[in-house]
Amino acid sequence: MLEILIFAFGIMYSPGPMNMLALFAGVNNQGKQALLFCVGVGFAMLILFLLVGYLGSNIIPPHYQAGIAILGALYISYLGFKIMKSSFANQYLQTNNTQLFFKTGFVLQICNPKALVAIIPIVSIQFPRAAIEGNQIAVWSFILGMMACGAPSLYLLAGHKLKNFALNPRVMAWINRVMALLLWFVAYQFVAVL
Repeated sequence: MLEILIFAFGIMYSPGPMNMLALFAGVNNQGKQALLFCVGVGFAMLILFLLVGYLGSNIIPPHYQAGIAILGALYISYLGFKIMKSSFANQYLQTNNTQLFFKTGFVLQICNPKALVAIIPIVSIQFPRAAIEGNQIAVWSFILGMMACGAPSLYLLAGHKLKNFALNPRVMAWINRVMALLLWFVAYQFVAVL
């Protein structure tokens, strides 16, 4: 179960479009209003986890899970590589003044391909390995939905309280490096039990 949380943390809390929108909203002092954006992101992830969690457990036969685990490990390793590589590129963050609402967060996250990249390995590989089924899928979907809400919320808070620190490219580079290492660890865990 620890692998589920580490993987979800690595995927959800790495800098991405939703987190950057929340960071910039914090920099622009949109805290209370943009918090609804974060709730929209978390709610979208909850719905996706529930849908894929309950449907996926019936769609993917157990004998395919080893192959999916290997493909998942390769993809997660690739994501870790891309995140690590981007941490060494010169990046300059610019702020913008976009208004964020619940509907914005919900729609953007439902349409975000990164959402399914996070969800499918969890529900098709990690849930069955941890014997998460039935009502436990709903409980874990809620926990992971809360984590998904927490990611942009943390960036929102960082943008508001730590403007200069949060916009520092060196800080973001080190955050990316730590996230890449976490993803590589999870990729190893995917295939370690095969």
